[in-house]
Amino acid sequence: MAGKQTQLIDRVKDFLGKEYPSLEQLYKYLHSHPELSSQEKNTSERIAEELRKCGFEVAARIGGYGIVGLFKNGTGPTIMLRTEMDALPIEEKTGLDYASKVHAMNADGKEVPVMHACGHDIHMTVFIGTAHLLKRLKNHWKGTLVMVGQPAEEIGKGAKAMIADGLFIRFPRPDCILALHSTPYFPAGKVAYIEGSATASVDSVEIIIRGVGSHAAYPDAAKDPIVIAAQVVLALQTIVSREIYPLHSAIITVGSIHGGTSSNIIPDKVRLQLDFRYFHHYLRNKIIQAIKRITGGIALASGIPENLMPIVVVNEESSVPGVYNNPELTRRIVKAVEVVMGKENVIESSAVLSSDDFGQYCKVEPRIPVTIFSLGTKYSTLHEEDKKVDNPLPELHSPYFAPLPEPTIKTGIKAMIAAVLELMKKDGKER
Repeated sequence: MAGKQTQLIDRVKDFLGKEYPSLEQLYKYLHSHPELSSQEKNTSERIAEELRKCGFEVAARIGGYGIVGLFKNGTGPTIMLRTEMDALPIEEKTGLDYASKVHAMNADGKEVPVMHACGHDIHMTVFIGTAHLLKRLKNHWKGTLVMVGQPAEEIGKGAKAMIADGLFIRFPRPDCILALHSTPYFPAGKVAYIEGSATASVDSVEIIIRGVGSHAAYPDAAKDPIVIAAQVVLALQTIVSREIYPLHSAIITVGSIHGGTSSNIIPDKVRLQLDFRYFHHYLRNKIIQAIKRITGGIALASGIPENLMPIVVVNEESSVPGVYNNPELTRRIVKAVEVVMGKENVIESSAVLSSDDFGQYCKVEPRIPVTIFSLGTKYSTLHEEDKKVDNPLPELHSPYFAPLPEPTIKTGIKAMIAAVLELMKKDGKER
């Protein structure tokens, strides 16, 4: 048994040694040709083309530009692998020779720069490398692979759209779903896992604070919404610090504030956009009610008449549930990955307050076990230096985020291959 396992590991290494140059070429193409959420036409076509090359049946335009690739290899489990395809409206400043110079029109008709600043280009490359290698190793597993290329993850709509378009009805229903996500918190060559809650739920809220406009010289004739907005921004921070049990993590962030057109005009309206994140579901309604109460209370105290009270709207469409990694599934995968990569390269991590709409797959009824693991992306020397000085590595969504392609891509493929082969053992026997 040990001899067969060693041979299999050697075959994986041999594949990565021979195919890595073409995979890195694919990665650099994807990185330099990013597309915004819900605009992933060319990316979707490229990923579909790559899947067809290795024998997958491909269906396109699922929930937008989503794609589904199927490879049936006898009787056995059905495993779904998911990758995201969209990029962000960020101007890249990495200085890489394959840096994105792309600009595109966003949903509001405004031209914006576009960049893969969240590792989705890495994820897609690992996804395709895994598909190619599993095709070559088809004598070592039995079952059905369902490969999902998902659009619009960054705006929290892609997974929901694909599910609504029949992802789990039109295609084989999986026994479990796997994904990975890049992280700058671990060096390249490492993977990290979490049992249980892995990412936070997130909701977004828009607040329109209305007032009475006037000349800046006559503030007494106005009801200044900018002053009210400033008080609201500060007061909202007391929700977490004073209304939530200290061991139940939550974050409230006002990420956008717009009001006024000139320094000498008091406007009649200010628009705030904020998001809040949490792990415990009861916090959602608690936070929403607190936002409404505090905003309305400050407006009332400022003399805003009842007919001009603030408007608070929760964007239900972009609500993203947290990811819950099935503990049993996660433990089983971790053991298999440790065999392939070595225990020293597999790290237990902790939950993060970032979100991923992979959480939508956790809500599908009847429930399907899921696991998402983290893929280190940084030079190990930089990672060690970062521990010593106050010089944090570029974070996800940073214009300087630059994953180290090798060994990150190879590591992701090894980990995903180990997981899939463990879950799809031929005839249910140990290899």
